[in-house]
Amino acid sequence: MPNPLTRERIVDALRGVFDPELGSDVVDLGMVREITIDGGVVTVGLALTIAECPMRSQIENDTVRKITAIPDVDDVVVETKAMTKAQRAGLMEVARRRARENATPTQVRATTRAIAVGSGKGGVGKSSVSVNLALALSRLGYRVGLLDADIWGFSIPRMLGTVARIEADSETRLMQPVDIHGIRVVSTGLIVDSEETALMWRGLMLSKALDQFLQQVEWGELDYLVIDMPPGTGDIQMALSRLLPQAEMLVVTTPAKNAQKVAIRVADMARRSAMPVVGVIENMSYFETPDGHRFELFGQGGGRELADSLGIPLLGSIPLDPALGQGADSGEPVVVANPGLRSSRSFMAVAERLVELVPPAESETCTGRIARLFAGLEMDELGAGAQRSLTG
Repeated sequence: MPNPLTRERIVDALRGVFDPELGSDVVDLGMVREITIDGGVVTVGLALTIAECPMRSQIENDTVRKITAIPDVDDVVVETKAMTKAQRAGLMEVARRRARENATPTQVRATTRAIAVGSGKGGVGKSSVSVNLALALSRLGYRVGLLDADIWGFSIPRMLGTVARIEADSETRLMQPVDIHGIRVVSTGLIVDSEETALMWRGLMLSKALDQFLQQVEWGELDYLVIDMPPGTGDIQMALSRLLPQAEMLVVTTPAKNAQKVAIRVADMARRSAMPVVGVIENMSYFETPDGHRFELFGQGGGRELADSLGIPLLGSIPLDPALGQGADSGEPVVVANPGLRSSRSFMAVAERLVELVPPAESETCTGRIARLFAGLEMDELGAGAQRSLTG
């Protein structure tokens, strides 16, 4: 029997909507002023620091995505207004407390957009998509991390052509990602003796490994963290939604009907965990000969049908390109080694579309300016107090 649509479920989802600069969610910051539920329509009243807040669009879009991910929600209406002076003061007090406590749950900062790349089954090229998407985002000028969360089936190190090993900082004791082609990479393949080593771990160990990668790795300042998920709907998927509430899902499928039907299960699991599904990527979409003839070797329409059934965009179609497989085997991803290929250009187009849908957090936010204003007022008061003591 489905869970009733309650205010508590809406509030839980809103805890995944962050103010990027203050590093806390809109619930904790007191920005959620009203929640009404009318059948499947949810209306959320948000109070921003100022009416023309530069982050208004991002916060509203994140709110819509988070609540839409809840089963039984048909539509979301977001109503925003400016905070009163007292409300702004309360918000800044929360921000100060957060700064003092340094209560960041993971080493992945709230300003980082976490993009989980999932698939319903293996063999659809999910890891290849993750690698080339991360590199494409980097080539657009963003700071990018790549987490290989496919703990058993790690393949990222080979695809990137590295045999480096992760080391810990002697002072912080935090693991340091390996820098490859300008992105920061973490994988169990960079820890075990060799890529032939079998990891015979049960589900609890898999979740613990993910926990370590999020809490014991010094990721630093990232715009995007691309997470290569294991196929299916298992322990890692369930753990991610708990450990990284800002995570959002990209679903990879092929044009084949059977792959599309399996992939929809991943989207269903993400939404049951209040993880928004951003879009669909259709891999191995077609094969094109040098003279321009196209062949749909695995059928056609699976990606579009999946996207339409979920009510989300198809971000792009990646052609079946021998250079993709060769690059994965040789450690030379096509986006880096052959940027002029159609497959490389397709990845760049997907990355650009992703940035449109999930834009990077802006550094110059309205709340940041309010914080500096309050700090300036406090300094003025201190200076005035000192002047009074001297003249008194």
